[in-house]
Amino acid sequence: MVLTGANGAGKTNLLEALSYLAPGRGLRGASLDAVIRAGADAFAVAASVERGEAAVDVGTGFRRGESGREVRIDRQRARSVSALGEIVRVLWLTPAMDGLFTGAAADRRRFLDRLVLTLDPGHAARVGEFEKLMRQRNRLLEEARPDRRWLDAVEHELAGSAVALAAARAEAVARLSAALAGRAGGVFPDPALELVGTLENELRAMPALDVEENYRRALQAARRRDAAAGRTLLGPHRSDLSVVHANRGVPAAIASTGEQKGLLIALVLAHARIVAAADRGVAPLLLLDEVAAHLDDIRRAALFGEILALGAQAWMTGTDRLLFADIAADAQCFEVIDGRVSPL
Repeated sequence: MVLTGANGAGKTNLLEALSYLAPGRGLRGASLDAVIRAGADAFAVAASVERGEAAVDVGTGFRRGESGREVRIDRQRARSVSALGEIVRVLWLTPAMDGLFTGAAADRRRFLDRLVLTLDPGHAARVGEFEKLMRQRNRLLEEARPDRRWLDAVEHELAGSAVALAAARAEAVARLSAALAGRAGGVFPDPALELVGTLENELRAMPALDVEENYRRALQAARRRDAAAGRTLLGPHRSDLSVVHANRGVPAAIASTGEQKGLLIALVLAHARIVAAADRGVAPLLLLDEVAAHLDDIRRAALFGEILALGAQAWMTGTDRLLFADIAADAQCFEVIDGRVSPL
């Protein structure tokens, strides 16, 4: 699916709407209130999703003042937003992600967590549980004389949650690395990945239960330091995803802009192959915003070839329809003008 039109026509808004068919905060990471169109009090997205021989109707929406999104599967209200992850696997690339390798570690953690989420819909709950327990610990440490027994109990739960989170990320990085190695030497640069963090390093060397106990003891020993800092200074919320341009042996952060774009595309395509293989051949939904604009002819053709080989439904946007000439015969092409979509 190719959407072309002038800047501000509404192309990215359409992709953002589709991104809400998956768990999470959408491709912009915006608050739900900010997603609602000016002058309205709610938003909703619905689709019929074909999975093999069956079709599933999914829908989600949010009304201002509510606590979160509502999700319906075949018209029945789902218990949580994570139910969407069992039906629709969504991956995306946006211009805002071009600074992923040079930006804050938190951006790379969110990127990695989104990749994990497409493989394991329960990962959002895992992240949420860790963050909730960490906030509880931080609040206890703010007290002049925190209840030691209560603090012990919270740290015990926090240690288990932290190791589960780190292990899920580590498994995803290992799978990504294997998928990338299997396609090394292609048109796009080869990323070499490493998850950097204390828990992740220990998980490579010892059983998870030992890592959990070590982290619990470390939390206990760091209470005064963390209380003074006003936050927990050790844990998977401090980890980072290291990406190296393997062909040149340089960190992605100092690679050229074009190389960084190629590394990011290689990562997303590798993950799409993993998702398709894990989901019994059902390819993910790819949302690629302005992805072709900064690619040379060879890499642009390679990207289109990968998409066609995946059999994925890809939505691509751009201001210049000529950039999509190589895939026009195999795509449905539309023009977007003032939020309205018309076939070309």
